[in-house]
Amino acid sequence: MLHALLADLIVAFHFLFVVFVLFGALLLFYRRWVVWLHLPAAVWGASVELAGWICPLTPWEVELRRRAGQSGYDGGFIDHYLLPLIYPPGLTRELQIGIGVIVILINAAIYYRVWRGRKNR
Repeated sequence: MLHALLADLIVAFHFLFVVFVLFGALLLFYRRWVVWLHLPAAVWGASVELAGWICPLTPWEVELRRRAGQSGYDGGFIDHYLLPLIYPPGLTRELQIGIGVIVILINAAIYYRVWRGRKNR
């Protein structure tokens, strides 16, 4: 039971991290120091997608699920949890690169807006 709970906590953290990578730059409108947390997270998130890596949290979660007697899964977190919500089944390399580009574009737009707003003051 503990292993299943820990796996669920990793999934929740992983999901929140993905949301932070995509939209965490919005927090810069309220607290500028968040850049020191968000920028490395965004670089990591885009790098994982563009390079085709699997986040280290994924194998950890899968192993905890197996120890809890649950079935693990192949592939990555995005493929298993997020893509079924957003895209048809099956993560292709092109789709993964597209996700990485989307991460970069969303964050570049927000950072530009924050920088522009600061410059206009």
